[in-house]
Amino acid sequence: MKKVLTPSQMREADSAAFVAVGPSFELMRRAGAAVGWAALRLLGGGYGRRVTVVCGKGNNAGDGMIAAAWLARRGAQCTIALEDPRVFTGDALTAFEQLPHLRVVGFSSLARELDRSDLAIDAIVGTGFRGTLEGETAAAVELLNHARGPIVSIDVPSGVNAETGAVETAAVRAAVTVTLAALKPGLLLHPGASFAGDIEVADIGIADELMPTDLYVAEASDVRAMLLARPAVSNKRSVGKVLVVAGSPGMSGAAVLAARGALRAGAGFVKLAVPNGLAAHVDRNVPEVLIAGLAETGTGAIESSAAGQVAELAAGFDSVALGPGLGRDDETAEFVRKVLLVIDKPLVLDADGLAPFGGAISEIAHRRQPTILTPHSGELARLVAATAEEIDAGRIHAAREASRTSRAVVLLKGSPTVVADPDGRTVLTDTGGPLLSTAGTGDVLTGIIAALAAHLTAFDAAWVGAWIHGRAADLLAPSYGDRGMMAGDIVDAIPLAIAEARL
Repeated sequence: MKKVLTPSQMREADSAAFVAVGPSFELMRRAGAAVGWAALRLLGGGYGRRVTVVCGKGNNAGDGMIAAAWLARRGAQCTIALEDPRVFTGDALTAFEQLPHLRVVGFSSLARELDRSDLAIDAIVGTGFRGTLEGETAAAVELLNHARGPIVSIDVPSGVNAETGAVETAAVRAAVTVTLAALKPGLLLHPGASFAGDIEVADIGIADELMPTDLYVAEASDVRAMLLARPAVSNKRSVGKVLVVAGSPGMSGAAVLAARGALRAGAGFVKLAVPNGLAAHVDRNVPEVLIAGLAETGTGAIESSAAGQVAELAAGFDSVALGPGLGRDDETAEFVRKVLLVIDKPLVLDADGLAPFGGAISEIAHRRQPTILTPHSGELARLVAATAEEIDAGRIHAAREASRTSRAVVLLKGSPTVVADPDGRTVLTDTGGPLLSTAGTGDVLTGIIAALAAHLTAFDAAWVGAWIHGRAADLLAPSYGDRGMMAGDIVDAIPLAIAEARL
């Protein structure tokens, strides 16, 4: 997995590295060279190319000046644009004093320099930035965004909060961001992610053990390691038995999608428990699935007494999915609360299964078996008595707090999806993104995770399932584009995503 370090963790890693690597200026020298290489690749060569490096006041500026000197040695014509060299201190001052005979101009000349540059390097502010850009700095960012050539940002685009991804005023729109040593959360969380362009992680010599973290981005190789080959003696019951409890009048499709998602993700045996009145209809739509009818209310929703039926059914299964299309009937809400207490299997709780715990997420902590919650921002907001805007302003923190309070794995849907474990471990998955913005995809995800939870830990089932779910959509994108894809299409692409990950 790719490590993700917060700005404070990165500062600690830098400090620890000084002992192993030597003076801090050596790290700056390596950072500047990495930025130089990225610029050279974009330019297609250095000779005859014009580059403007826009510098702020801190160490980010030092990285930029070293990159300029590096490019100049390879034939590029580099200009340094800065506010005031008298504000430099420490390593940034050393970098300025060691500059070769490069052209140095003030911000008043920046527009002219950018108009004739083939590329610009954003070295204004780095990971320590918080708040808003003002004055000449804000004006420089606006000029950069209208530059003729592409922009390479150092560590994080200026104006983006490296911890949260927030952009309060303006920010640089980079073609490439060269981030040093490890990814930063603000490069992955929106809106910051949309400013970063292509992200390159530059190895500047900080040893892996000096960068402890509990935040990661999942990669295909990580998924591959979780999808072990089936033994030759496998059968439908040995590879995973999943019980899906779902559906209500008008929402039987959610139940079908969840059951099909479980099958396509590898479950060998799936039973779908729905209100009695839906049993015959659902049976015709998923012939590969066994159907169980549950006691229902006068309006056709599952009634609370059905919890006993579900407890008996669950005894023969490896995992349970509860929630898709259940509806918000009061009896059904009571049914959900009872089910949580009477089944002793790993449980995926989604959609209407989350609604009974609005403002009372701590009730879920009473379960003794693993639980996976899969809310979107609005659903998590209701669970923790917040607003969706507050959740999205701090997605990683929100998922972690909800996980800690509920003692459950929390999968916060979105771009990226955040999967948090009660012990603090957190994985981001960046597959799918806006391709998943269609009704029913969450039901498919529930089925996938339930299938994986039959043989993986709850945490691993959640992040692996999220990755596969999004990757299935990615594989369809060349044929479907970014709109018009349906949840049922994604179901049928799940085996393709799994097969690709296992290559």
